Amino acid sequence: MLNSFPQVMTIAGSDSDGSAGAQADLNTFFSRGVYGMSVLTACVAGNSFGIHASQALTPEFINAEFEAIAADFKVRACKTGMLTDSETIMTVAKQLKQHDFGPLVLDPVIITKHGALLLADEAYQTLKTELIPMATVLTPNFYEAQKLTGISLNEPSDFQAAAENLLALGAKNVMIKGHHAAGQSIVTDYVRLADGQEFWLSEPYIETTHINGTGDSLSACICAEIAKGHSIEEAIKTAKKFVHAAIANPIDVGHKYGPINPHVQ
Repeated sequence: MLNSFPQVMTIAGSDSDGSAGAQADLNTFFSRGVYGMSVLTACVAGNSFGIHASQALTPEFINAEFEAIAADFKVRACKTGMLTDSETIMTVAKQLKQHDFGPLVLDPVIITKHGALLLADEAYQTLKTELIPMATVLTPNFYEAQKLTGISLNEPSDFQAAAENLLALGAKNVMIKGHHAAGQSIVTDYVRLADGQEFWLSEPYIETTHINGTGDSLSACICAEIAKGHSIEEAIKTAKKFVHAAIANPIDVGHKYGPINPHVQ
């Protein structure tokens, strides 16, 4: 049957070493048994030592990518990654309103897992007002959740308050990713669903330098599982286990900061 195979789409930057960005998303899509396609927003020249150059793609080219996919394929779910600037975010938002690409998993790439800011304030505000209200699932990391809500995440009640705040911004379901603090042996994420259900997901912390693409792979896995017909709850729980297994079973790639292993099942 025409376009019957589950198809998904990532809207993200190209990471030349394959450890993050669209390449990490596509690896995850393949591993989860869906067909992945991409709308690239930027290209990054990098390796396990770091990023050496980057180039944003024009809104005209990004629009052309969207139009080409919309004209031929049936995308059942999509996700975002790095969106570079306000103009790119506005371009993406316009296309998502114009075409049906299924539920949106929004990975708000604002701040790294180490706390470094990735988006200028203007672009951050545009993401907050234009894309978060469209998110079926919003997956901020610890620092991004604090930035988006202005709430310091110290106690479980802080995570709950932050999730309420993010739902008030328009996101339908929220997964706030925890972080590893000194002395902690586990990493715990908080999930709040549209129906009011809430739960915590915990896995043991693994000491490793192979964590590139963790957030990309998590949101990509959620996207893939939704496209296969699983509930939001099932998709999030599967993604949490998938990423933990990908970290726990490393592959030897690169000299320094390497990727997680997308080949685990």
